[in-house]
Amino acid sequence: MSQSPYPTITTGPPRPSLILRPGQIALPPGMERYTIQGNGAVLIEVEAGDTITVRNVEGGQACELLAWDATGVTDAAILGERSNSNAAGIKDLLTAGDDSLGALRRGIARRQVQLDQAKAVRVFGSATPAGTEQGFTVARDGSMIIAAPGGPMLVDGHDTATPLTVVVRRVTIRLKTKSQLADPLADPVLDLRVHSATAESYFVKAGDYLQIIDVDGRQCTDFQCFSARKLDKGLDHPLDVTTTRTLMGSSYPMPGLHSKYYDQDMEPLVEVVQDTCGRHDAFALACAAKYYDDIGYPGHTNCSENFNGALAGKGVSPRAGWMAINFFFNTAIDAHGIMVSDEPWSRPGDYVLLRALTDIVCVSSACPDDTTPANGWDLTDIHVRTYSGQHKFSRAIARRMTPDSEPKMTRETAFHSSFAKHTRNFAEYRGYWLANAFAKDGPIAEYWACRQDAVIMDLSPLRKFEVTGPDSEALLQYTLTRDVKKLGVGQVVYSAMCYEHGGMIDDGTLLRLGKDNFRWVGGDDLSGEWLRETAKKLDLNVLVRSSTDQMHNVAVQGPKSRDILRDVIWTSPLQPSIDELEWFRFAVARIGGGNGVPVVVSRTGYTGELGYEIWCHPRDAEKVFDAIWKAGQPHGLKPMGLQALDMVRIEAGLIFAGYEFSDQTDPFEAGIGFTVPLKSKTDDFIGREALIRRKENPRNRLVGLDIDANVAVGHGDCVHVGRAQIGVVTSGMRSPVLNKNIALARLDVTHAAIGTEVEIGKLDGHAKRLPARVVAFAHYDPHKTRPRS
Repeated sequence: MSQSPYPTITTGPPRPSLILRPGQIALPPGMERYTIQGNGAVLIEVEAGDTITVRNVEGGQACELLAWDATGVTDAAILGERSNSNAAGIKDLLTAGDDSLGALRRGIARRQVQLDQAKAVRVFGSATPAGTEQGFTVARDGSMIIAAPGGPMLVDGHDTATPLTVVVRRVTIRLKTKSQLADPLADPVLDLRVHSATAESYFVKAGDYLQIIDVDGRQCTDFQCFSARKLDKGLDHPLDVTTTRTLMGSSYPMPGLHSKYYDQDMEPLVEVVQDTCGRHDAFALACAAKYYDDIGYPGHTNCSENFNGALAGKGVSPRAGWMAINFFFNTAIDAHGIMVSDEPWSRPGDYVLLRALTDIVCVSSACPDDTTPANGWDLTDIHVRTYSGQHKFSRAIARRMTPDSEPKMTRETAFHSSFAKHTRNFAEYRGYWLANAFAKDGPIAEYWACRQDAVIMDLSPLRKFEVTGPDSEALLQYTLTRDVKKLGVGQVVYSAMCYEHGGMIDDGTLLRLGKDNFRWVGGDDLSGEWLRETAKKLDLNVLVRSSTDQMHNVAVQGPKSRDILRDVIWTSPLQPSIDELEWFRFAVARIGGGNGVPVVVSRTGYTGELGYEIWCHPRDAEKVFDAIWKAGQPHGLKPMGLQALDMVRIEAGLIFAGYEFSDQTDPFEAGIGFTVPLKSKTDDFIGREALIRRKENPRNRLVGLDIDANVAVGHGDCVHVGRAQIGVVTSGMRSPVLNKNIALARLDVTHAAIGTEVEIGKLDGHAKRLPARVVAFAHYDPHKTRPRS
């Protein structure tokens, strides 16, 4: 048989790239998805033939649908249904004063909806299983509200309001270039479309807001602005990203304390109020003719020339290449100092909301780069809206629980106003604004108050999930490393939650409120999602419902915390008093006597001191804070922020997600091997076999380090023996009580023995070294005698 002179080939045409794109941007044409948070609602325009599917994500959540025609008259027949409700749930939501529903209220007012005689459709109930769906077909054109109403959850109850997911399949498929924008945030002063591959200039008054919107997603937009006052004087000093980076100390400003953009004279021009994308570029110039010339595309349309044209006659000199902030452009500087870029993170409708700090002349482009992934290989439009400064918009950053989740904007906790009386220094933490430090005392004084007296801090962003039903214990026994069957009512246990390979999903505490009633408190929304997915996979009869927004909490920590709460907390004879409450126990209690504010008090904390956490419904937060604050003043109670909290938890050897553990770290490597009772827990659980292998063949160990230098060390610093890197610092600090620099580090077990001499690398890891020694873990009170006291 003769050998063919031709190469062996794969026959047929080329296959398209297989790229997984979770999220709304991945939906097929004509399909839209909305997530309605518990006690939330969404307004949608519909036309005859559209189909609507409502999914009860977590189970047990009611849904109300209210539709109306062009005249504002409500009619359930628009949905092909008969009315069975007067829309009481929707009306309660609209009158509750929740700022997050402001756009909904304005949309209803603009459409002149007649709510007094509302005829709605109500579906689902408290017994509805998770994942249940209800479908509707629109019979006539109109508009509608879909709501997930709910009342306040009792502190020892589980009737929380949870999300609904809505999928709309349109009978008329619109072209992508005709995407419909969401309703404006308020009545706009300017509504300006920046068409693909063009630029537009516009004016914004001092104090007014400007919203720059990515209409279809994955489209960059260069932005530049000038002080109108300086332009009148012949000075065209644009927004300067180098000056801004220097003054703000970050790649680009974000909502919060470090939110301003400056010109070269260090005069602030705009500040960032809201950002739903969070990924932009402030290093490269706007694309210019030379850039395209050099890569073989002479004459290509570019943002710099578009800027020059849009600014002609505005007193601005043209530039060959414009410095700008490129919103939605996804760039980064890699470990080798090389600037890299990829498709934008932005989804359809993502935006940046700015506030003008002086009268400004602005210019925005819709970037024309179709030669790289910078615009997702598909050029689309940008939209600009401006709003009067008379409106007020909260500072917010969008977060998504999972890649295909709808964004949730940063919110204030129910305790925010109480802490805001003592500080303006708030930092974004997992979707909420938390106090970072208090100017009157500062982190060091806050630290000493925790160690010597008492502090109060806001920990409301902790994620809470109500796990209920006849199979609740079985689910938690299988998903947590601890032996849940040994947990009694009124007890709390600290546990890890792991993937099949042994890597950690989360750590947290589990409260048992009844035989089939549990509350999981963790740091990440994914832990609740994991519980729900596992329950569905195993077909268990259990509900896992998020209650984070129904249960806010403060921690009262320090040696005098018991003395303070003794004067505040009332418990019935069926519950332990504060003096009787033992470590990792909780009580259902009240503040202000037997008819006072209902709370749950747990003897838990994150400081290494005697301490308690007080859990309440958000409506009662101010009363709870005021009572504790008043009782605490004779005992030296101070507020404590995130900076001081980080100090006390590092000393106490308490781990933090993203620092001491991740999904690549097992509980043994994270220093919490005690949460994995492999020999005493006789039931199987997720990750058990992998954890047995990893325990018997350990690679890394979390250790303490004493550092023989007054040079600060921090997360990510490399640890060496000789030239070899044998680990990494996970957290570091200057310990006030120990009067030395200390760190937590994950080291190779070969070099993890107490007394081992190591070096912490700074600069490039070799040019500067800090001597250190492995010590007992934790540095402060390793036997936990203080929280047990």
